[in-house]
Amino acid sequence: MTAADRIRHSFEQSIAVKQRALDLLANPIAEAAARLAQILEHGGKLLACGNGGSAADAQHFSSELLNRFERERPGLAAVALTTDSSTLTSIANDYRYSEVFAKQVRALGRPGDGLLAISTSGNSANVAAAIAAAHAQGMTVIALTGRAGGECAEQLTAADIEIRVPAEVTARIQEVHLLVIHCLCDLIDFHLFGTET
Repeated sequence: MTAADRIRHSFEQSIAVKQRALDLLANPIAEAAARLAQILEHGGKLLACGNGGSAADAQHFSSELLNRFERERPGLAAVALTTDSSTLTSIANDYRYSEVFAKQVRALGRPGDGLLAISTSGNSANVAAAIAAAHAQGMTVIALTGRAGGECAEQLTAADIEIRVPAEVTARIQEVHLLVIHCLCDLIDFHLFGTET
């Protein structure tokens, strides 16, 4: 297989997963965006977490809300729990790595806030712990997962929303997660600020 063949294969796989995801995920994405917009509209904030590429996705989500997505509008209250190296390393050192997000959720989360929990496998122990902490704080959870949903999916309540990518390959799941994040940001802006004129 040539380099061009491998590239074509990756593009074709990505397109196929996105096509499958569209039919399955349009309604959960729309519901999640409406819920997140409602949280912001009522003075709540959104926390986001994940590991590795999912940490980057959490930061991407919060930056699109805090700064701007595709229109000029006021900044929206969103915090990525993945960015403060002193906090992350002190929690991991003093306690354990599985607590790095949960301790932050317990400190920063309030009833009525939201957590965007991102795990491609659904089995990230620290993301699962963050979900448990969010529930204890009276927060809504939106979970971006893949594969079979894992432990994160098992923890969700009827008040939460799971957006599970129908794929097994981490790279393909992450590609859809990024598209989902962009859809969420677009719809949040639409709910809060209407159609751009």
